[in-house]
Amino acid sequence: LCGFLLCLVFFLPQVLNEKKLQEVDSLWKEFETPEKANKIVKLKHFEKFQDTTEALAASTALVEGKLSKNLKKILKKIVAKDAHEQLAVADAKLGGVIKDKLNLSCIHSPMVTELMRGIRSQIEGLITGLPSREMAAMCLGLAHSLSRYKLKFSPDKVDTMIIQAISLLDDLDKELNNYIMRCREWYGWHFPELGKIITDNLAYCKCVRKVGDRTNFATSDVSDILPEEIEEDVKAAAEISMGTEVSEEDINNIIHLCDQVIEISEYRTQLYDYLKNRMMAIAPNLTIMVGELVGARLIAHAGSLLNLAKHPASTVQLLGAEKALFRALKTKRDTPKFGLIYHASLVGQTNTKNKGKISRMLAAKTALTIRYDALGEDTNAEMGAENRLKVETRLRHLEERGLRRISGTGKALARTDKYQNKSEVKIFDPSGDSMLPAVSKKRKIQEVEEQDAEVAVKAKKFKAEMK
Repeated sequence: LCGFLLCLVFFLPQVLNEKKLQEVDSLWKEFETPEKANKIVKLKHFEKFQDTTEALAASTALVEGKLSKNLKKILKKIVAKDAHEQLAVADAKLGGVIKDKLNLSCIHSPMVTELMRGIRSQIEGLITGLPSREMAAMCLGLAHSLSRYKLKFSPDKVDTMIIQAISLLDDLDKELNNYIMRCREWYGWHFPELGKIITDNLAYCKCVRKVGDRTNFATSDVSDILPEEIEEDVKAAAEISMGTEVSEEDINNIIHLCDQVIEISEYRTQLYDYLKNRMMAIAPNLTIMVGELVGARLIAHAGSLLNLAKHPASTVQLLGAEKALFRALKTKRDTPKFGLIYHASLVGQTNTKNKGKISRMLAAKTALTIRYDALGEDTNAEMGAENRLKVETRLRHLEERGLRRISGTGKALARTDKYQNKSEVKIFDPSGDSMLPAVSKKRKIQEVEEQDAEVAVKAKKFKAEMK
């Protein structure tokens, strides 16, 4: 018996000649024509679905290796009568589920794969009364429904929007830097002092767009853009500027460039707010742990939130540092301790010595929050807040460890004793200047003879005691 889900029906054929199935390599010859196929298998049962939704539910259950209600009823009703026979299944996982729940003997082998392929090729000859055009239309409709289900499209959880938003945000930052650098350099020929006085790029472009030529600064009011002190410095510098004179056409082009910078900056602010709202809707716990920008970059690097949830904590820690990791492994040097997670606020506020420890712990807690966001049903951010509190507590403990006194318990805080001057006045020793020995190392002949006599007397006494 072989089980099939075909378009909008369950198709259950029965094998007639099992001897020919033993020749796996030549089994395809038995399915060259519908007549030959009918000699090998015949229709055992035919079950029609009510609609496409029911067919989709059955197909998704088979894809995921689960036993649907309809298939369970059919197997209980039809196959239970022939319990002595084996049920051929194309998916070993599904066969295990059927065996556990229905106690039916299932078989999965290369022979079964070839048999399924042959039945598929001659399906129109095995089932009569189904026109080929209707069969093709039903197959296409079910395929579209199954593909749509696999994509798991949901307007609430669309991480593709996050990936596109963070990529666009990075591109906008690069373009803004290029535009602003070009604007400062271009207008700097006319008013070079302005670049040193106004450090904020957006305020710089707004001033240039509003005033234009530097001679207009004396009569223009830029108090809505700059503070009073900086405005006075700008007007004073405009009167004694060393810049060259430019034409009105040049000023118009510079102003047009400033308009572009301001528009892109405003759009970037709007895009950042959109990304923040999206991250709080899709991955609130991840956002609380590492921030919306780092979280979005992790999702973009992994491809999706579900792919990121499949990564272990060690991989999350090193995401973005793959080149450095493989270079370190190749040259047998120290591997990197962090990747994209380095830009998280918790790692940034740690001293250099503890960055590796904090990044490792942060990656472990972040991996938990990612799985909770991707696979959990709740949308609250309590888990992320709890894990962030744990990491902050650990960070505080590591920073305070250097201030604690080394003792038996290690809990007592370091105490500062009262300062006392313990310096002593040392006197120079003149004997160290002399390189000659104080006493002659050579012994006199008389001392040597006395020592030899003492040794001889001791030896005689020892021999007398031994006798």
